[in-house]
This record gives sequence, structure tokens and C-alpha cells, in this order.
Amino acid sequence: MSSSSQTLPPKEATLFKRILRCYEMKQFKAGLKYAKQILSNSKYAEHGETLAMKGLTLSCLGRKDEAYEDARRGLKNDLKSHVCWHVYGLLQRSDRKYDEAIKCYRNALKLDTDNVQILRDLALLQIQMRDLEGYRETKSRLLQLKPGHKPSWLGFGVAHHLLNEQDLAIQIVREYHRTQANLNGYETSELVLYENQLMQKSKPPKQAIDHLRRTQSSVRDWLSHDETMADLLFSEGRLSEAAEVVAGLIDRNPERWSYYNQLENCLSLETEEERVAIYDTVLQDHPRAMAPKRLPLNFTTGDRFRCRVETFIRSGLRKGIPQLFNSLRSLYSCQEKVDVIQDLCLGFAECLKKDGKCKPDDAEEEPPCTYLWLLFFLAQHYDKLGNNQLALQYITDAIEHTPTLIELYMVKAKIYKHAGDLKCAALLMDEAREMDTADRYVNCKAAKYMLRINNVERAEELCAMFTREGLSSAESLTEMQCMWYLTESARAYMRRGEWGEALKKCHEIDRHFEEFVEDQFDFHTYCLRRGTLRTYTRMLAVEDTIHQHKFFGNGAKTAIECYLHLFDHPVQDEAQKKEEEFAGMDSKERKKELSKQRKAAKKRAQQQQEAEQKKEKAQAQKVDKEDREEKQLLKEKLDPKQLAKADNPLEQAIKFLKPLQTFRSEDPTTHFLAFRVYAKKGKVLPMLKALKQASRLVPEHAQYHACLCEFALTVKRRSSELPAAVLEVANQGLKELTAHRDVEELNSEFLKAHSNSLEHRLAGGRVIYQADASRQAAALEVATNLDDSLVDRTLCVCSAVYKALEGGEFGECVADVAKFKSRCHDLFPLAVIFFSDAELEKLADDLKKLGMTGSKPVVNGHAENGTAEA
Repeated sequence: MSSSSQTLPPKEATLFKRILRCYEMKQFKAGLKYAKQILSNSKYAEHGETLAMKGLTLSCLGRKDEAYEDARRGLKNDLKSHVCWHVYGLLQRSDRKYDEAIKCYRNALKLDTDNVQILRDLALLQIQMRDLEGYRETKSRLLQLKPGHKPSWLGFGVAHHLLNEQDLAIQIVREYHRTQANLNGYETSELVLYENQLMQKSKPPKQAIDHLRRTQSSVRDWLSHDETMADLLFSEGRLSEAAEVVAGLIDRNPERWSYYNQLENCLSLETEEERVAIYDTVLQDHPRAMAPKRLPLNFTTGDRFRCRVETFIRSGLRKGIPQLFNSLRSLYSCQEKVDVIQDLCLGFAECLKKDGKCKPDDAEEEPPCTYLWLLFFLAQHYDKLGNNQLALQYITDAIEHTPTLIELYMVKAKIYKHAGDLKCAALLMDEAREMDTADRYVNCKAAKYMLRINNVERAEELCAMFTREGLSSAESLTEMQCMWYLTESARAYMRRGEWGEALKKCHEIDRHFEEFVEDQFDFHTYCLRRGTLRTYTRMLAVEDTIHQHKFFGNGAKTAIECYLHLFDHPVQDEAQKKEEEFAGMDSKERKKELSKQRKAAKKRAQQQQEAEQKKEKAQAQKVDKEDREEKQLLKEKLDPKQLAKADNPLEQAIKFLKPLQTFRSEDPTTHFLAFRVYAKKGKVLPMLKALKQASRLVPEHAQYHACLCEFALTVKRRSSELPAAVLEVANQGLKELTAHRDVEELNSEFLKAHSNSLEHRLAGGRVIYQADASRQAAALEVATNLDDSLVDRTLCVCSAVYKALEGGEFGECVADVAKFKSRCHDLFPLAVIFFSDAELEKLADDLKKLGMTGSKPVVNGHAENGTAEA
């Protein structure tokens, strides 16, 4: 019964019921018509519930402002109506104001305590917001009102499970199972396995094992059953039984690596011979399986390793397996095994070239493709070792042998990328794409390489070959939540200095993750209705940590970098830009240039208008009006120009930083970024907190040392202006982090401990110059040392040193920059970043002839006006 203080006569009450029915059947225009009929009567023009339902219907039609106006009027006119409160809660929920929606639902329940629909909506929001205590209470109430309703039982059990009340959850699941006689086999199986999952957390392993065996006949998911049984038997110490179960799993799927590790643990194998025997036994039953051939290479040594890896490589070469090198890549952490692989492959190459055999004593000659795949393998081998010249030699020979194999061009592109010539790499990858334009993977690779050289326009053209018609490829990929494209294009725009576009991509990534969280709504009721409780609880756990994903981390870091740059270099407005542009022109030239710009702007506006009209026409056929209006609203909010003109860039950076600090606190980069942000804000204590977190993770990291010394210098120089309490805490923190050493002593010890690391020497050189600019020569000597003893004299680290020199971090040092650049050019002759001006001009001319235009200059993957990136 309604608690409303306003009662409608029979005729209007019938119309009101029709409004409710139309809303349930999504006949919103008809519902709006009936609402207007009631409200047209002057006696009921302010009827609260009708106004509320009219507002709800308008909301479904996309007219949010009118919807809120009517809903508020309805609630104001009838505060004692649970319908008005419920509707207002639904509107708040549609705008993701969940806390406000929960308050509305609770007010509605005060007026109608047994309303099942309101309770269901409240439970949905409570589990979404992880209000587990409230969710348990709501599900308990629903169970009392609907004792035969499946989601009420299972939701009540899940609530106890999430609150770590496993015993009560087990009782609820068992009671539900006992009272339901019409469950099908799949539902019974899921309940059994879920109950066992609960028992594993609260009961001894023996009870869970007995339960699994007792309910074995009810289980349909045999894979989960056997994997669970193996884990339980192992934890119980019944190793022989566990080994038997794992052996059965291997027999079912001999390619799963984790099974073999589990089997070794169960059998407590110690010697190499015992471990090898297990894999040989599996090979007898599964001779075509790859895992038992590959895994022994991880632990075998000496002649046994040599024999097995030779067999493995020769088999892969004969079969022409492109992923052969990738399957052995993890072995390259052991130099002894690398030497064995190299010795074998070079021996194969010599014999194959001489008489067509891998070894002189082979009975038969190898097919011609074996030599091709060996060249392919050796190219990747030397690329991994950093010998780009030799890698290029082998891959060039392979292309001459068979010029129609796409994989060869892809590997050659990768070699050029690692050598530092990204434009040539992009050309080669595009050449590989043209050999098979129907291959989506190669197309994506080509687009990614184009983004690495900042040619966003060409990347969009390539992606358009596989995206939906009627939308631009960028919009289509955003709609499809294509994260790799968004992250790569954000970095490309950032390197090009188009900060607004870069931020737009970063905000789109952030919105996608918000959508992932919102998508839970569809499963809170579905999973309880279907009974898939194990999958449901795993999904909830994943959603709780969704922001730990690397794509979110990459997007957030890029956004923070952009906002830090915008804080230091605010975007100029158009008037200021024009004044600077026309500064050296006379009135006639200025007038001519303005006319030219007006015509160009008019043409661009016309083209944009035509493109938008075409897009809207295509969208109208595929999406309804509400979706279209919502997308347009989102588009307006993400205006690149407005994003680039952020009023407070540091506050915007902190919005991206907070989730990183919460969900990616084990990533040291998070704390380095936090230090930089708070350093620009002048917040000493948050800087200290970031340093302490970084010290816990990477106390020997070069960037940590640089930040620590910068903090010490900041505290020293600002000691007179800092509040006494803040200064005391900062000094105490410094004493703990530096062990009472000053900056000079700390830096000296750091350089002595890491004298063979160029990255650490760069950090130490920066500290020397920051502490005393007059010691520039000493700082440069430390940072630009390229002795053979350095363990990290790589292209990436050398590029970082060069950019620091060019960026003025060591003051004016033109001669030192040229000298360092020349030495690096000798070390990395293919790296464009170290090319002379003449070489750059020649490269530009050569690429122009090949059609590689339209992107800004790229230096080791970074535009000259962009931000350096490792």
C-alpha cells in the first residue's frame, strides 16, 4: 500500500498504472502521454507520484534536466511517497551518484519497509559500493520476504562469504541446496564446488577433500574438480595421491606448464636426472607435446642441456616454427646456455651452407627452408644480444633467400627499432603489412610503429582498414576500448607537443576503467540468477583491483607527465600566438597572412562540418537517440583545447596520481611521480612520504637517489620559510633516509658504489651540478663517462644522458654535448638520435622519396619537442 498523502480517483489511478506498465515495457513515449493526461487536470497538476514518474520517463528519453525538475517537484509535493523517493534515487543512480541514491532508497524504505523492488535496487548499489554489512542486511530482509527466491538465498550466502564469515555462508548454501529439488545438474555442480571453495578457507584440507569425494557424482566441471583436489591433497601432505591426480591433469592437457611444476613438487624431486625422467615419461605418451621438450631446458646443464636444446632447435627449424626463438628467450639470462645455443646454431649454419646438413654425420639433407629459419633464428639471437649489425646481416640474407615471408620483414623492423632507427622500422613494418593486407595483427603492428614515430595520421589510416564504417578510426577504436592504441597515441601526441590531444586519450583510458567498474551492474543479478558463484566472487575480486592494470598505469603516468609540462609551460592563447607570429611582419604581409589563415580556417571548418554530418547520418542508423546524446556530452567534456588550458594542472595531475598511490603502490615510478608533483606544489611532507615509499622498494635506484638529494637541498634552501613543525619532521625524515650524511657525502658514496653504471653516474652528476653549479666540469665528467667497464652502456641510457645534456640540465655545454654525441654515434651507428645534421638531412631526403612524410622529427622514438621516455 502506498504511503502517499495524495490519492488519485479511479480514472487517474488507472492511467497511473498504465504509466508504470509503459515504463516496465520501455514504452516511454506512451507513458509520457498518460502522465500528461493526469497532470493536465488542474486538480492533480501537482500530483507528486505522477510528476516523479514523468521525470523518470523523461530521463529514459534523454531529457535529464526536465527529468530532475519534475522529480524534485514531485518529491517536494509528496515527501511521504516511497515512489517519489525511489524515482529520485533511480535518477541519482543513473548519474552515478550512488551515495545519494542509497540515501533516497533508505528514505523510501522508511515509508514502505517491505517493498521488494526498492530492496533489490538498494542491494545492487550496496554490493557495487562494497557496503558489505548493508548488503548482508538487505539480502537478509529479502530472504524473509521471498524465501523461495534463488538470488536472495545465494546473495545472502555471498554476503557472508565476502565478510569472511565462511561457516555461515556454508550453512546458507547447504540449506538452499537441501530445499531445492528442481536444480539441474550444472547448478548443483556449481553449488558443490562453491561450497568446497568456502570450506577451503575455513576448514582443514581433509574435510574439503572428503566433501569433494562425497559429492563427486554431482560435479560437471571435472577440470576444476581435479585441480582443486590436487591442491588440497598437496596441502594435506598426501603427496603420492596428489601426484596421481596431477598426472591425470597432464594426460588431459600436456601443454600446461604449471602442471609439471606441481608434479615435481608432489614427487619431491631433487636431482636433475629424476626431473628429466618425469618429462621423458610424458613424452612417451605424448610425443607431439612441446612442453615436456621445452621445460627441461630450464634446469638441465652441460652435455644434457646441449643434447636436448639441439634436438629442440633442429625440430623447430625443420617444422618452420616462427616462435622458436621466443620459446627459448627466457634461457638468455644464463650466459652459459646462450653460448651453447650460439655455438650450435653457427655450426648448423656452416654445415647447411656447405652440404645441406645440420651436422656432417647426418644421413639426409635438410629441406631448403631449414636454412631460412636458421637465419631467422640467428637474426633474433644477435638482436637479443644487442649486436644489431650482425642481426641485420642474417635477416638480410634470409630475405634474399625467401623475399615473400612476412615474418622476416617484421623481425628486420624490430632490429631497426632496437638499433634506434624507428622510421626505417616503421617503413619495414608497413612493407610487411602490404604483403598481406588481410592480416589484422600485422596491420596493428604497422599502426603501432607509426605511432612510435608520431605519425598519428598514418596510424589512423591503417586502423581504418579494420574499423567500423561511418566513424573515424580513432573514434571507433575509442568506442571499442582499444587500450594499446589509446596509450600509444597519447604518447605520440605528447612527444609531438600536442598536450590537449594527449590528455584526451588519457582521460578516455580513465573513463574506460570507470566503465569496467560500472559494468559490474549487469552481473550482480545475472550471476546470482545463474548460480555462477565462483566466477562471480572472482569477478568482484578483479574489479576491486582493476586499476592495478598496466594500461591504466601507463595512461595515468602519461597524463601526469603532460600536466607537469603544462604547469611549467602553460599553453598560450590564440591572440598571443598570433602576436608572436606577426611580430616581424609589416602591415601588408600581416594582412596577407591573416587572409590566408581565414581561408584555411574556413576550409577546415567546412570539411569538419561535412565529416560530422556524414558521421551523424551513419550513427543515426545504428544507435538510438539516448546513446547519441550521451556520447556527444562526453565528447564535449573532452575538448583537447580546454584540457590543455587546465586552470590548475597540478590538481589535475593529483587526480591521476591518487589511484596510482592506492592501487600501484608497489611500482616505484608512482612515488617518483608523486615526488615531482608535490615538489612543484612546494609540499615538503608529501615529498618526504613519497621518498620513504620509494626507499622501501628501490633504495639503490638512480632516480631515488636524485630525488633524495633534491629533497635535502630543498629543505636546506627553504629552511627559513618552512613552519617549525614541518621543518622538524623533514629534518628527522632526512636523518633516517640519509643516515646523518650530507648531500656531498651521500652522493660521493653513491657514485663509488655504482661506478660501473651509467644511469647511476648520470644521477650523481645531476646532483653535483644542482648542489653547486660552479662544478659543472666535474658533473659532466661523471655523467658522460663511457668506459668499457660500464654494465648498462645501452642505447636507452645513452639517449637519456644525451637528452639531459641537450635539455640544459648541466648548463651550457655545447662542446661536451658534441663530444658525447660523437662517441655514442660510434657505439650505436644506426641510432638516429646521434646522427649528425648532414646524416639527418640525407635520411630525411631518402625517407621523403619513400613517402615517409607527415610526422615530426623523431629521435630514438621521441619527437624533438617531446618528453623523454624510457
